[in-house]
Amino acid sequence: MPYEWITADRLKGAKAELHLWPYRSLPRRGFVWLMALLACGLAVPLFAFIGHVILWLFLPILLGTLGLVWYFIERSYKDGEILEVLTLTADQITLTRDGPRGAHSEWQANPYWVTVERHKTGGPVPDYITLQGDGREVEIGAFLSEDERPVLYEDLLQVLRDVKSHL
Repeated sequence: MPYEWITADRLKGAKAELHLWPYRSLPRRGFVWLMALLACGLAVPLFAFIGHVILWLFLPILLGTLGLVWYFIERSYKDGEILEVLTLTADQITLTRDGPRGAHSEWQANPYWVTVERHKTGGPVPDYITLQGDGREVEIGAFLSEDERPVLYEDLLQVLRDVKSHL
């Protein structure tokens, strides 16, 4: 799953810490292979036109195709540079979100008053998860898959119960 709980023994003063990030179905190594295979596949038809004037008609089109695929996959990587960090201590819960192109947001509340809500319908995605506290409601893990959000919801409920029971 594209999230990880950091245990209390590895943290300094925090009870728990959660890191969430979007799933990448095409890692960088796969991207290199895809571009190499695409370049080879686009070059094969050009071999028939070596020495002909028509080569110069097809070459810019095929190079443009290769460049556009490169651009849009790189754009997808940039848009997917999201990291959400939820830190729970005895007296504070903090959610920070670092988004694409340097976007940063932060939310803090007292964990005793925080509630976790799962909106099965009505949110931008099914099983939309929000944290409510300190007069605000913030989303968490909206980029996770439909199967991962209910599991995250149960994990959040359990960890919050544990923190509240030790107050």
